[in-house]
Amino acid sequence: MASFAELVLSTSRCTCPCRSFSKKPLILPPLSGLRLVGGDTKPLFRSGLGPVSVKRRFLTAVARAESDQLGDDDNAKEIDRIHDLQNVEDKQKKPSQLKKRVIFGIGIGLPVGCVVLAGGWFFTVALAASVFIGSREYFELVRSRGIAKGMTPPPRYVSRVCSVICAVMPILTLYFGNIDILVTSAAFLVAIALLVQRGSPRFAQLSSTMFGLFYCGYLPCFWVKLRCGLAAPALNTGKLSPFISLKFSIGKTWPILLGGQAHWTVGLVATLISFSGVIATDTFAFLGGKAFGRTPLTSISPKKTWEGTFVGLVGCIAITILLSKSLSWPQSLFSSIAFGFLNFFGSVFGDLTESMIKRDAGVKDSGSLIPGHGGILDRVDSYIFTGALAYSFIKTSLRLYGV
Repeated sequence: MASFAELVLSTSRCTCPCRSFSKKPLILPPLSGLRLVGGDTKPLFRSGLGPVSVKRRFLTAVARAESDQLGDDDNAKEIDRIHDLQNVEDKQKKPSQLKKRVIFGIGIGLPVGCVVLAGGWFFTVALAASVFIGSREYFELVRSRGIAKGMTPPPRYVSRVCSVICAVMPILTLYFGNIDILVTSAAFLVAIALLVQRGSPRFAQLSSTMFGLFYCGYLPCFWVKLRCGLAAPALNTGKLSPFISLKFSIGKTWPILLGGQAHWTVGLVATLISFSGVIATDTFAFLGGKAFGRTPLTSISPKKTWEGTFVGLVGCIAITILLSKSLSWPQSLFSSIAFGFLNFFGSVFGDLTESMIKRDAGVKDSGSLIPGHGGILDRVDSYIFTGALAYSFIKTSLRLYGV
């Protein structure tokens, strides 16, 4: 007796003279992840891949199975028809995905702006929460099949302890100011835990864990140093310029209950300019790549191009100069250009670093927390190195912090 699949699929064969007819039943190749379900009210196929993916695999399998029973011309037309259906579905998905990205991007950007303006413990606790989630995503990437295939990942209890250590680092930075000794001590204790574990310790465990502490914990602490540590006022100095009216209007209209004009410190202005520079880099690079992109930037991220990267650099420097003139910080035009370049470089370098990690892990996104965007690391990768570069530049290269 013919199977249920053979009976169902045999009805789809055409008996018209334009196609050769064979009495042989149509046998599909094995489809992983699919199983037949009987009954009129139940679906024919169930799969964790979703209805669209199952439909595509089903249609493609049918076309391939018919290749031995149809002529070459008919088979080519059948394959083209299926590909056309897939292209139509992809085009219908793109607008919805873009709309979702824009909605959630605005929904995230507004609260982040309020947290940056608030500063202090609000900023630090929000950063610590993001660091904890990002560190969990990082260690899950390290344990993923793509990376773990060539190395031994750290034990789960070590990765969980490291995530907690990373989340505590920004809070300790705000309280103590300098946490170099504490970070070194924590790294030493984690290294001892890896060396004395049961089994056979591996250097890959030590290297991936130490990098996780540095990448997910230590580097984000520079945003606390930048936003909360540079408390010099930034809006009450400077020579008059065409842009100076905005500076005074912000200082005069800012509520006294929220700190008044003194609330606008070098740390706040520098953080706002850095955030705006990173956003400008991503936006202009995306638009430039769509319009002029021809030369791939690197194999790590094939969609990035040199043309788009150059447009991102120009956009980042332009936004930095505009904001620096409006807020009268920093005073020097050369300092503004240098600050914009560092924001651009930190943004691109952080983006490529996370792309390299995901590429080795064999995944597209670090997580699925934010619909249309992926995980936390997918959204903050451009900020991880930027804070350290911005803070170091202000502390070492700007006289009187650029005021």
